[in-house]
Amino acid sequence: MAQEDNYQIPLRFRKMENLHIVFWLLKDISWCMVWRPLGIAMIFPTLIIAIVITWRNREYMSEICHNAAIVFWISANAYWMVSEFLHFDALPLWGDYTFKHIAILPFVIGILLLGYYYLVWKPMNKEKVETM
Repeated sequence: MAQEDNYQIPLRFRKMENLHIVFWLLKDISWCMVWRPLGIAMIFPTLIIAIVITWRNREYMSEICHNAAIVFWISANAYWMVSEFLHFDALPLWGDYTFKHIAILPFVIGILLLGYYYLVWKPMNKEKVETM
């Protein structure tokens, strides 16, 4: 059996990632239940931990791209939640688009990062050991 390279997540990183999930779920439950103060408060630890996870895994392009996409996803999600909580989500912005639609920008940035990784970087760097 050939030896495989393994990507191991240090325990302190895994604990942070697990806590991140708790904050993220609290944020989204708060959004669902319209618990404005908790939902808005949970944006900060959720986003900060996502940024820290991205930074700590910067040695691997796969981790940078996937974790940065998560940062943009949380940003879009948080903006959308706040726009609903503060009732500016349905205000007209341009034509049929409302202020809620601004959330598409970070969503698209996340997709572009993943597209770059899978369509450009990964095919050009087949010899590099990556996590994905």
